[in-house]
Amino acid sequence: MAPWTTPVSLEKLPYDLLLNIAQHLDLLDIRALQLTCKFFHYVIQTRPVHRHLALGLLRRCRALPLTGFQRLSDLSTEQLIHTVNKAAHLERSWLTRTPKRATETPYLTASRGTRQTDSTSISWYKVVGTPPGEQVDWLSPITASYSLCATKSGKVVCWDVQRDVELAEWNPGERWELWKCRVEFEKRTVYFTMAKVLSGTQDDKIMEFDLMQIHFPRVEENELCKPTFSHLRSFKTAGLVMNVFLLDPSARLLCGFVWMLGSNTIALYVLLDWDVEEYIFIDTDIQCTASSNWSCILYEGDIVIHSEEAGYACQHFFPLATLRQFSAPSNSKPEFIPRVSTVLKPTRTLTRDFTFPVLPPSSYKPAFPPHPDEHIVVVATPAQPFQLQLHHVPHIPTMPAPGAPPPNPFQYPLWYPESAHFVRQWWPTLPSVPRLSCTVVLLAQHDHVTHCTKYVVSQHYFRVPLYEPDETPDTPIDAEDALMRMWYVSEPFEIVCVVDTVEDEEDEPGTPNERSRPLLAVDFGHAVWIEYIDALEEGDQQPENEPKRLQFVSFPSVSLGEDGRAVRTSLGRPDGRDTGGEVFEMEGVVKTLEIPEDLDLDSVETINIDQSQGAVILSVKEGKIFILCYE
Repeated sequence: MAPWTTPVSLEKLPYDLLLNIAQHLDLLDIRALQLTCKFFHYVIQTRPVHRHLALGLLRRCRALPLTGFQRLSDLSTEQLIHTVNKAAHLERSWLTRTPKRATETPYLTASRGTRQTDSTSISWYKVVGTPPGEQVDWLSPITASYSLCATKSGKVVCWDVQRDVELAEWNPGERWELWKCRVEFEKRTVYFTMAKVLSGTQDDKIMEFDLMQIHFPRVEENELCKPTFSHLRSFKTAGLVMNVFLLDPSARLLCGFVWMLGSNTIALYVLLDWDVEEYIFIDTDIQCTASSNWSCILYEGDIVIHSEEAGYACQHFFPLATLRQFSAPSNSKPEFIPRVSTVLKPTRTLTRDFTFPVLPPSSYKPAFPPHPDEHIVVVATPAQPFQLQLHHVPHIPTMPAPGAPPPNPFQYPLWYPESAHFVRQWWPTLPSVPRLSCTVVLLAQHDHVTHCTKYVVSQHYFRVPLYEPDETPDTPIDAEDALMRMWYVSEPFEIVCVVDTVEDEEDEPGTPNERSRPLLAVDFGHAVWIEYIDALEEGDQQPENEPKRLQFVSFPSVSLGEDGRAVRTSLGRPDGRDTGGEVFEMEGVVKTLEIPEDLDLDSVETINIDQSQGAVILSVKEGKIFILCYE
């Protein structure tokens, strides 16, 4: 017979054992346990429990609603509990229902010296100003306390959102364009690059970049923060620059992509240390196609060029040690022009196919009335963003047969990438949280009969490398693996675009040109845009005063395991838990957001989303910024 044992009540278990139990529970289970008795209420209200819950949110790529340049270590236990509860509430509510007016947000915190406006008394949104007499060209929130905006005249201005006053300004005295911005929370510093065309076109194009920073000093409560702009480095590029990347500001590492038209390849321009007058400029021999979307990521000791086609993604690895062998001296003389030194192929290339879902039947219907097979569609390239070309358009794919893998429902060139947004975790995190990326692509189809363009949104998650060393590209994909699975807003809609005047890469410098910019913003796990409400009748033109609405969608959240490999969706249940089934739901539910009566969507110039605070931020032509807060 088994010996008699004395039951041990949970109250008598050591705290370490209770903490271990709590770490296997999600927030809803912990809240239920907390309500059972006073003992568990006090056990749960501890820092280790909520730090673990914060870690879970970060692993699901959900930002914590910190204020200013706060770090997790800066929070008291009470503040940490409040922060975790708010983040979990935002995640659950944004995922399962239409976001509502917020009742609490740091954007609406009153501070000494605040300049009141007519709308600051409204509880769920705030209106702040922009630089007087300036048109906003680019805008980004820098924590919940500040915003950074670039104007069409070339200025970069830091604005105090709480006090509604300008804090600092960089004015080069001429037209520059802001290309890239990166926030480093630990350093309380924002790095950004400004660009202008010096001369030439296509392969002979010479551009100058200014690398800048704005630093926010630590101040006592209620003191006015006075950030300062600093110039870090000027450098030149030769050729058609596609993008620049601030890969690691702490190591002063920067790179850029240059499209070589002669060979139709991507060149890699690198500053291994922007404090040193040296550069690397090599031709990668990677072919550039009109359907490709490009990004760049620093992974351990490699610069990784990440490219995506309609059906697969590639990652090309270039070790820093290898690149260093092709370093060349540079200088600031006007006649200096960087030159490609060699053709250097990647040391390894990984490729992985996307997995496409079975979409609702309505998604397999044509976006426009059927026309002859020979159809004029818009093909976007870096050099000719709106070039018209004649293509044989494939038929819309039919529903896949039982057991057959679903095909790509939005094939190129019928659907072409209007814009691609690569997002990595930008928020304060913890060292043990694995790094994950997502891509949001706005796919467009243009109809030459109605001259109307319709759009869908695709989204997916990926990592670097695309698969682990012990995997192969042919490894079967687990039913719950969320990596490289496409997620869609698949019912075509008509997004509102803003017409910008720019210098086209095919024209001489100084020649004005117009380019449409879709009013779409993405954050990790979310997208927001402005669209026309009424569908066009055949042959109609879209009038400027057509009714519009603010649309929102939340992507499925993912959860990374301890090894960074277990990735699962939690879209299927209203409580946000894993479905545990084989059905991988990847069709988004679009929701219409409420807007204030004094916000005219016809006048919006820029749009942003800050998921950490549950905010959508819009600048309008009248020189105002609307911060709409939802929960």
